[in-house]
Amino acid sequence: MAMAAASPLLSLLLFLLLLPASDAIYCDEDDCYDLLGLKQDANASEIRKAYYKLSLKHHPDKNPDPESRKLFVKIANAYEILKDEATREQYDYAIAHPEEVFYNTAQYYRAYYGHKTDPRAVLIGLLLIVSAFQYINQLTRYNQAIESVKQTPAYKNRLKALEFERRGGIASKKKGHKQVDKKVEEELSNEVELQIHGVEKPSVWRLYGVQFILLPYSIGKVLTWEICWLWRYRVKKLPYAWEDACYLTRTSLKISVNQWKNMVIVIPAATRQHGHAAWVQAVKNESMKENLVTRRLWEKSNMERYIAEMRKESKRRR
Repeated sequence: MAMAAASPLLSLLLFLLLLPASDAIYCDEDDCYDLLGLKQDANASEIRKAYYKLSLKHHPDKNPDPESRKLFVKIANAYEILKDEATREQYDYAIAHPEEVFYNTAQYYRAYYGHKTDPRAVLIGLLLIVSAFQYINQLTRYNQAIESVKQTPAYKNRLKALEFERRGGIASKKKGHKQVDKKVEEELSNEVELQIHGVEKPSVWRLYGVQFILLPYSIGKVLTWEICWLWRYRVKKLPYAWEDACYLTRTSLKISVNQWKNMVIVIPAATRQHGHAAWVQAVKNESMKENLVTRRLWEKSNMERYIAEMRKESKRRR
């Protein structure tokens, strides 16, 4: 335990030891002023003259010596740092405060690389990172929900019922019974997914990065839909089309598109508004869905009447 607790501390100490001094990141181990043969209080004119004088001596075109070439690179770097007032001020601060390693390092990289980075590239990179974490989180939650459902008695009973039905009502006494269970479990996976409420299967289309890219299209689509709805049902007073009536019914019952598509209705919000516990009702056929639509549940009075009927039905079944 003590070794495990000391490990992060040792890693931090090693990192600090390997981290260069805050002033060394500018001109390596050299002093930028010394490279130009100047004092720290030199003005801009003196810095420029010193650089031109040294460049005549050590420039590769003037001096082919390899060591002179290396020195010229250092001189040019020192001049780039000291000729800019903001960068020079940061360098002077790093010399005066060498203990502020992280701050001085951040200032250096901000000055040298901040203006070279395209904000659009930063935004795209950020969206990719966030989307990746989002997808991993959704996938983890979904898999955990699937595994949780598979441990429930209802799932296991359903599994046994399907296996019994497949065998024509004859119980299996074979030793390979467990392998058959695995095959049935795979076939049952689609049904299990429909029973998990509040956890949806991960989709690329729901990632923040994809939604951001499709934002103009999504906004245009919503505006077009709103305008068409207003014109058709508010101005011209036309009867609701089947798809639009299904949409109104679905939103009134507070259920998702997948639940409506798979004909599973969950109405926790409606029952909470009337002070009762949430409940789930499986809709078994299209006639029931049609019945819900024709009842015009988007109208408050019809919805209240429907909830009252469901309450009575629930009590009767108890």
